[in-house]
Amino acid sequence: MKEYINKRHVYIAKERESKSLSFLYKSFIGRVCLKVLTRPFVSKIGGKFLSTKFSTRYISSFVKKNNIDLNEYEDKKYLSYNDFFKRKIKEGKRIIDMNESSFISPCDSKLSVYTITDDSMFKIKKSLYSIKDLLGGNEIYKEYSGGLCLIFRLAVDDYHRYCYIDDGCKDDNVYIKGEFHTVRPIAFEKYNIYKRNSREYTILHTNNFGDIVQVEVGALMVGKISNCHKKYSFKKGEEKGMFEFGGSTIVLLVKKDVVLLDQEFFENTNKNIETVVKYGERIGTKYYEN
Repeated sequence: MKEYINKRHVYIAKERESKSLSFLYKSFIGRVCLKVLTRPFVSKIGGKFLSTKFSTRYISSFVKKNNIDLNEYEDKKYLSYNDFFKRKIKEGKRIIDMNESSFISPCDSKLSVYTITDDSMFKIKKSLYSIKDLLGGNEIYKEYSGGLCLIFRLAVDDYHRYCYIDDGCKDDNVYIKGEFHTVRPIAFEKYNIYKRNSREYTILHTNNFGDIVQVEVGALMVGKISNCHKKYSFKKGEEKGMFEFGGSTIVLLVKKDVVLLDQEFFENTNKNIETVVKYGERIGTKYYEN
């Protein structure tokens, strides 16, 4: 069980491990099954079914189970479960903080924040993770020592589109082929998700926060990370892409002394608590030296 809180609305919820995930990640037989279930072809097969009209029967039960307020989303007839999962939010339901000094969340998610050590590692619970592994060995990882690693975990009931966090331009996307483990906390006890999972990253050359690396991480039953652009000049709040079905994660790497994040994020992360953030809301400010 892992707590997460909404820092804006003092909302508290408890996310319980499902029996199926507990079986898969905590039993020997389950981990044998994972060797097959985490293979990309399984997620692709599942994704193809969820893109058929036959999958629409699961929409109503999903909405009810996860207490999704459909009034927040565009009114349309969904052609498949995936069509529903990629639903667009109504204009005005997510306000983008356009102040140039405001550092915003790229998505609706549960946020954890970690300091990147001098050897380019960050620690989740008792496990160390390497920025080099996350980026598939790209030497740029050295530039982020002493900086921040922001992990935005999207649950299945979150809005699964994400935006650019500033004005700027981007390099082409780099895809790293891998597996599709769940990104829920239960998986971190035995698997290095940020080394094993399929992911896609790009370097964002932002106007106000320097070069930021954004990584989209696929997860169990997420067969596709859909980014809208290759090399591109972007505007703050503009849609960058979306995930198809399943929980997913976005990781932002920020250089040292670039962003001042709200202290609450560090305090909550140290207590093993995730903080709920929304697409476009301010989570920090530009760092200015005295």
